[in-house]
Amino acid sequence: MISQDTQFCIVGLGLLGGSYAQALKLKGYKVTAIDINADSIQYALDKGWIDDGNSDGTNLLENADCIVLGLYPNIVVDWIIENQDKIKSGCIITDVTGVKRGIVPEIQSILRGDLEFIASHPMAGREVSGVTYSDPSIFKPANFIITPTDKNSEQAISFISDLSSTLEFNRTTTLSLQQHDEMIAFLSQLTHVIAVSLMNTNDNTHLVEYTGDSFRDLTRIAKINENLWSELFIMNKDFLLKEIDDFLDEMKRFRDTLEKEDVEEMKRLFIQSTKRRKLFDK
Repeated sequence: MISQDTQFCIVGLGLLGGSYAQALKLKGYKVTAIDINADSIQYALDKGWIDDGNSDGTNLLENADCIVLGLYPNIVVDWIIENQDKIKSGCIITDVTGVKRGIVPEIQSILRGDLEFIASHPMAGREVSGVTYSDPSIFKPANFIITPTDKNSEQAISFISDLSSTLEFNRTTTLSLQQHDEMIAFLSQLTHVIAVSLMNTNDNTHLVEYTGDSFRDLTRIAKINENLWSELFIMNKDFLLKEIDDFLDEMKRFRDTLEKEDVEEMKRLFIQSTKRRKLFDK
């Protein structure tokens, strides 16, 4: 369990890493950070969000009881390989990445026996990136997912659950790696594909002059980090392709309904979607 003496090290001081740092610092914990961008470290130091920070982890990793990896998925494994010898025995390592099958088994297969990596995913974010936009209030309405494997101890699972509570997430859920990636393909990745596709359907630069709230709401997440999301999509390609195919089938069904002017079927689809969406309002 987390105690007041627990020391945290955030690796990758971006939007989520910065928000973790702020939230933990507000609770009185010692927080350090590692980031290749010296300006990000200095910004967090100036704001009082971290106690110390640098670009290579010198004198930081060996003191951390918990390390949070706020890194892009393609570099997480390499970071573990390069830095695990600097980490103190007994440290619990977690992450914030949006895909799990492509990184968790590999990390757990190469990790030192006296360290433990337990994956987690904060379902929170914004359409902007960087530590300057970080804000721990994004956690309060959000869900937190833990994805343990048979290589994780009950102690580590309890620790990360406690971390979720400390960060004040709304709800904490436990899923397998497979369940997580399958779920995220629909709830997050497909929705981003739809938003991107909608914005790329029409390049009329005057749309902003007469658009309504519905278009703004649907396309909010089309402001997307091309480097991060291309990695996430490729690493979860099998599940995402299935969700895209299912969505195209549903669009085709709606198109056929409209073409036939089948008002009753259209109303049924509207009623069904309304009923399902109301579950999110509870």
